[in-house]
Amino acid sequence: MEKLSSQFKSDFFVIKALEDGVNVIGLTRGSDTRFHHSEKLDKDEVMIAQFTEHTSAVKVRGKAIIQTSHGQIDNN
Repeated sequence: MEKLSSQFKSDFFVIKALEDGVNVIGLTRGSDTRFHHSEKLDKDEVMIAQFTEHTSAVKVRGKAIIQTSHGQIDNN
């Protein structure tokens, strides 16, 4: 059995903005959840991201398509 390393391994997910000003906000891990990173995407911009040892959740505000290994979500 492979040992888990300190590096967090996760699938990538894709966010495609369907309008200008889509906000993508990363939330921290741990007992005190906080915002730690944010990006603003314009229409048709694509962001490829993944969860890390520091990022436990991502909030997407605005019209976008979110693709993961579990399927596609249309946030519009």
